[in-house]
Amino acid sequence: MVNQSKPTVAIFGGSFDPPHLGHQHIVETAIQCLDIDSLLLVPAYLSPFKTSSLASAKKRLEWCHTLFDNSPKVIVKAYEIHEGKSTTTSQTIKHFNIENYVKYLIIGSDNLEKLSQWHQFDWLNSHIIWVIVTREGHPIKTDFLNAWRVLYVDTAISSSQIRKIGLLDYVDTKIKKSVHHVLQGKDK
Repeated sequence: MVNQSKPTVAIFGGSFDPPHLGHQHIVETAIQCLDIDSLLLVPAYLSPFKTSSLASAKKRLEWCHTLFDNSPKVIVKAYEIHEGKSTTTSQTIKHFNIENYVKYLIIGSDNLEKLSQWHQFDWLNSHIIWVIVTREGHPIKTDFLNAWRVLYVDTAISSSQIRKIGLLDYVDTKIKKSVHHVLQGKDK
């Protein structure tokens, strides 16, 4: 039973290492397409599927605040970073469900291949609607999902591409200099 007195939210989590124009486009599209009171942007301290990040958690949180604090309906949340460790998605959703109704979880279609391996996948699958963002080369296979929606976003860039080749054309000018410094090893 949904408590309608709680705000309805979508969670968009990730490493945001660095956040880029694709992330910004996903946020804009989600706000337009989803029936939500707000979108909670939740940078990870460390993804459960990664061993490290290029930029520090503090720097990635700073970048997210710079890019999204003035966006209508977007709230940057430092919950996972304050946990100081890798935090599972189910734990994050349970945390935010205390004061909100977490209706949607936004993920890239590249996550679908390993989604059933996520901690408490069955619980997640029965409690949220998956919002799957299109990514080139990653087909949308949803036969194992209870409920889903697709967000068609055509920005063909990833944070890993930015890190590997230093492609700053897809980084917002508000953080471009800072991202460049991190890529050069001058700042973390």
